[in-house]
Amino acid sequence: MWVHEGFTTYSEALYVEYHFGKKAGAEYIKGLSQGINNDIPIIGEYDVNDTDYTQDAYLKSATVLHTLRQVINDDEKWRAILTGLNTEFYHKTVTTADIENYITKQSGLDLSTFFEQYLRTIEVPTLEYFFEDNKFAYRWINAVPGFDMPLKVKLDNKEQWIHPTTKWTHEYTKDTKNELIIDPNFYVAGFRNMKE
Repeated sequence: MWVHEGFTTYSEALYVEYHFGKKAGAEYIKGLSQGINNDIPIIGEYDVNDTDYTQDAYLKSATVLHTLRQVINDDEKWRAILTGLNTEFYHKTVTTADIENYITKQSGLDLSTFFEQYLRTIEVPTLEYFFEDNKFAYRWINAVPGFDMPLKVKLDNKEQWIHPTTKWTHEYTKDTKNELIIDPNFYVAGFRNMKE
């Protein structure tokens, strides 16, 4: 269901983006994400008539695809992946593994923990972080073992990428950072650890 409904719902955002701009498409997805329940994983049981799915098959799936677009960080490649999926699997029945393998191969990225996190759990990966002296430390919590998704953030109004894993990463800076804003195009949460 997530493949069928998620891509269809995501195409609504692409339609909005095409007609009204990239920011409008991103805001459309952000609006959809407000309805995510995270009550059950979006992948159900295989080999049975599993009708136990919720609106997350639509909303969360589309939001996950939008997050994946950010991780790939190359809109031309992302468009080629989307059109390639249509070509490769035209008039075929596909499984989640088919979709995961195709996107992984075409993106050139190891997306195994990304798919495990977003498709098979109900946990929202959360960036835990703190600032102390000239140190900025961060890691993923609420995440599957080995989850290592890169993330775009603003630190004191300067946009940059960070590369959290499930282990603490420490960066040293000239100035103590006081403000971190997570790019809203990623389906994640943030938690400031008041260790400082």
